[in-house]
Amino acid sequence: MNQAFKEALEKKKIFHFSKAKILVDKELKVALDDLAESKDRFKNERYKYATINAYYATFHAARALLFSKGYRERSHYALYIAIEALFVETGMLEKRYSHILKDSMSLREDANYGGEFSKDGAALSINNAEEFIKKAKEALSRDA
Repeated sequence: MNQAFKEALEKKKIFHFSKAKILVDKELKVALDDLAESKDRFKNERYKYATINAYYATFHAARALLFSKGYRERSHYALYIAIEALFVETGMLEKRYSHILKDSMSLREDANYGGEFSKDGAALSINNAEEFIKKAKEALSRDA
């Protein structure tokens, strides 16, 4: 367990959540719904919102992973820390997947708060979300 995860636990940025495991499937469904919404917005050239929805697809898939371990996060960054500690460091996911989460988070923040987005960024976010969701499902099925 890395230091960032330990600190997040101490500061209650990540905490044990008794209902977490029963919410895994719900989070995966939300991830798939956000992915579908992202693709629809991309098709309609709404690249800002395609980027934002693609991030949330990734976010909810990551949350499903976290919930499967009985934890909940209080921030987007805390979720990233948890995925690193619980899945990347344990070998359940390659480092690429924590990078996808962090990169998608940055693209979402740029789109949401900076008004900076592009067709290419939206396409990358969607492709990454699809890959992340697929890998999350695989990890969850192995962990079951």
